[in-house]
Amino acid sequence: MNLDVVILAAGQGTRMRSALPKVLHKLAGKPLVAHVIDTARQLSPRAVHTVVGHGAGQVQEALADRQVEWVLQAEQLGTGHAVAQALPAIADDATLLVLYGDVPLVTGNTLTRLVAAANTGALAILTVELDDPTGYGRIVREAGDVRAIVEHKDAAPEQLAIREVNTGILAAPARLMKQWLPRLSANNAQGEYYLTDVVGLAVADGVVVIAQQAASVWEVQGVNNRLQLAELERQHQRQIAERLMTEGATLIDPARIDVRGTLTTGRDVVIDVNCVFEGTVELGDNVTIGAGCVIRDAVIEANSVIEPLTLIDRAHVGANAQVGPFARLRPGTQLERGAKVGNFVETKQAIVGEGSKINHLSYVGDASIGAGTNIGAGTITCNYDGVNKYRTEIGDNVFIGSNSALVAPVTIGAGATVGAGSVITGDVPAEQLAIARGRQRNISGWQRPAKKS
Repeated sequence: MNLDVVILAAGQGTRMRSALPKVLHKLAGKPLVAHVIDTARQLSPRAVHTVVGHGAGQVQEALADRQVEWVLQAEQLGTGHAVAQALPAIADDATLLVLYGDVPLVTGNTLTRLVAAANTGALAILTVELDDPTGYGRIVREAGDVRAIVEHKDAAPEQLAIREVNTGILAAPARLMKQWLPRLSANNAQGEYYLTDVVGLAVADGVVVIAQQAASVWEVQGVNNRLQLAELERQHQRQIAERLMTEGATLIDPARIDVRGTLTTGRDVVIDVNCVFEGTVELGDNVTIGAGCVIRDAVIEANSVIEPLTLIDRAHVGANAQVGPFARLRPGTQLERGAKVGNFVETKQAIVGEGSKINHLSYVGDASIGAGTNIGAGTITCNYDGVNKYRTEIGDNVFIGSNSALVAPVTIGAGATVGAGSVITGDVPAEQLAIARGRQRNISGWQRPAKKS
């Protein structure tokens, strides 16, 4: 049976106290609603319809790469009204799944169970039991069967004591939803068309209502303010940390890691505290990540050590390499096996050959370095003339003396040596020594200036 998903993302989110639409606030580096869309995709729906209203332009721009069908709710008249805006684009024979753009952590497994129940012709609703159900719609049962959902503001005292609550997430045959939504009434405390009222309509029509409970409370928690967003962030990171440790990684403190994308680890990986992983990051076997590192869209191969406070951005670190501390690998950097980039070194669009070293205080950009080469402290590749970028080519087993400037485009041949303090503006043939600096003069009898009395 075809599945259509409707995601409600039209609300303003006034309690966030932000100019940004609530559903665009980020959890684990990704907008709340993007989490929901990505989870919905796991069910292979025919279409994902996202209902927008407040800040519609911002939401559409932020999610331009998500390939969803946009539905405008010009007036925010409640959840029932929001779903109704999407109905014209949904076939009668489809199953309709309704999700919320501010409930980011619902899982694909839970939604699969819910849709399976709706595929039997039932109205399937997702519920959860809370110790404190304040603010939630209560699930009213008779002889164990679901009879209605009563919103908190409309609930009688005996109904307020009910702990089983509605999450708002539901699935049903689209043909039934098309019958029920036009029959909704706004005769309630909020003056809105509640989607939850379809439960009473289903009961009246003799349609079975199946209540499926979520596996955990956090899975169905919504975000209404920044405190709740922070709570979900930590919960989400805990889940990631538990998965990483189960898969063989050691986290020095599981409460102090942030994964804002996808992190995969080999065996016996060690990650120290306060590390941030963004985008897609792969860590090979026996990799060690020091405290305070930020690693984005990178591959770090087996047995490499990343020392503390290092930034790696869209780079590839080969096996048995060492990076940092206080190093910055910018996009396009590739370190071969056993290469070393030390403290206060920055690289960009640079290939560092096997066993080569840039130990400290250097900038190497737009450069290729062969194997077994040593780049002395304070060396820079002058790759930019103010308009264009040029490359520096350094061969195998080259020695670059400290405080040298290599003015690109320039080639340093294999086995060559550059004397410390040189400014190299021309090619250096293999095995030759290049020295390019002012000749030293020692002046005898020179008197150091003294302060005037």
